[in-house]
Amino acid sequence: MPSLKDLKNRIESVKSTRKITKAMQMVAAAKLRRAQDAAEAARPYAERFNAVMAGLAASVGSSDSAPKLLSGTGSDKVHLLIVMTAERGLCGGFNASIAKLARTRAQELLANGKEVKILTVGKKGREQLKRDLADHFVGHVDLSEVKRVGYVNASEIARDVLARFEAGEFDVATLFFNEFQSVISQVPTAQQIIPASFETEEDEGASTLYDYEPNEEGILADLLPRGVATQIFTALLENAASEQGARMTAMDNATRNAGDMIDKLTTVYNRSRQAAITTELIEIIAGAEAL
Repeated sequence: MPSLKDLKNRIESVKSTRKITKAMQMVAAAKLRRAQDAAEAARPYAERFNAVMAGLAASVGSSDSAPKLLSGTGSDKVHLLIVMTAERGLCGGFNASIAKLARTRAQELLANGKEVKILTVGKKGREQLKRDLADHFVGHVDLSEVKRVGYVNASEIARDVLARFEAGEFDVATLFFNEFQSVISQVPTAQQIIPASFETEEDEGASTLYDYEPNEEGILADLLPRGVATQIFTALLENAASEQGARMTAMDNATRNAGDMIDKLTTVYNRSRQAAITTELIEIIAGAEAL
């Protein structure tokens, strides 16, 4: 049975922890609003950009003149997995869910005889994957000094990926990130970016509204690298909002758990204190009767 002093020290320790988790929750809430606004603001541009690209890609089809970023290398032997996670922890299962999805995909590819290469963005994903897949790491992007991700960060990652593709280091590239839906819902997502893959929706025929100069192939050759950067930028923004949402939820749960623990410890402390007082009274009364 812990002493009264030990119980009191533990209560004070948990109270200090609760103050920290509450402060982190409030900071995450403030950051979430900015990150969510940025992610939602980028979605219309990305959707319209992809719609136009989908129309151009459909018009080009699988012609011999199609850009390599669209048609691919003609093989799917080597896969590059771009795993985007956070630089920091204390955000629930945010990092683990992305790492799990990437690990599962890597294991499936390896089981099918494919070669896997992994480019990590954010150290938490790298830490979780290095136990099983360290031999497949080919690069890492450190964003720990970046306070707010911007298009310049996505462009740097895109240049690295495109340079590797032009050098023939891989055939297929896939992004792994969390898509933000709400504070309590972030969906682990895998998105192929090379060869370019576009979902055709109601805007599928958008390209028929325009005449392109010099031609569709030339426009695609110019826009596809920008499309890779746009997809990476969108993923970074979705990840940033998802991270803050997950951290806000995790810190809220931690604050509540700390409160419950304080209540339980306080109850134990009061019972122990009452028992000690009762014992002292009994000893005093017994001593008085002995006299």
